[in-house]
Amino acid sequence: MAVYQLNDGLWFPDPHRGEPDGLVAVGGDLSVPRLLLAYCHGFFPWFSFKWASEPHWYCPMQRYVIFPKEIHISHSMRQLIRQQKYEISVNQDFEGVIRHCSTAQSRNEEDGAWLGADMMKAYTELYKKGFASSVEVWEPYTDDAGQPKRRLVGGLYGVTLRNAFFGESMFSLVPNASKLALICLAQMLESLGWHFIDCQFETPLFRSMGGRHIAYEEYMRMLES
Repeated sequence: MAVYQLNDGLWFPDPHRGEPDGLVAVGGDLSVPRLLLAYCHGFFPWFSFKWASEPHWYCPMQRYVIFPKEIHISHSMRQLIRQQKYEISVNQDFEGVIRHCSTAQSRNEEDGAWLGADMMKAYTELYKKGFASSVEVWEPYTDDAGQPKRRLVGGLYGVTLRNAFFGESMFSLVPNASKLALICLAQMLESLGWHFIDCQFETPLFRSMGGRHIAYEEYMRMLES
């Protein structure tokens, strides 16, 4: 097991030689070319900007994914969808979504906070280049002048590459808004024939939504197909 030090060159080591938790390398930068190379090989950056001076790159050998056709929609979520209480959009406010993902529930104040200014800048640049997308959840309301308005209450963003969506973060300012965004994303990807949503790590939320582990080799076969 080893953790490799990256330099200015665009390369990543064999992820099979990384640590059990998936950490394989440190260093390098968050440039668009390096990020694209990383995701094409199953790597992603994840590090606390308060404690780490350079990016940490992970590539777990067991990948937690959601296959779009396997998304689990609970009875309560079906009811919420039928109510049409919220509006859903795609790529209408990427910067708003990533900003809320950073600050919702005061995440940016936690010791392990990872979505800092450098990461936000890097993924916003990916979005501008066409390699990242967001799903927004809006709550309509009427202002004091009687004009219809809407506010951003939930959403998610991630990298879009090779018919896969690599989820990065999600947020909710009202109950179940991030779940709604994830369900709508899965339904959209299924209609387009995309392979999977990469959740990176298992969480109770992703498990409840139909996520499961697959081996890195299977993950890469689908990614390269």
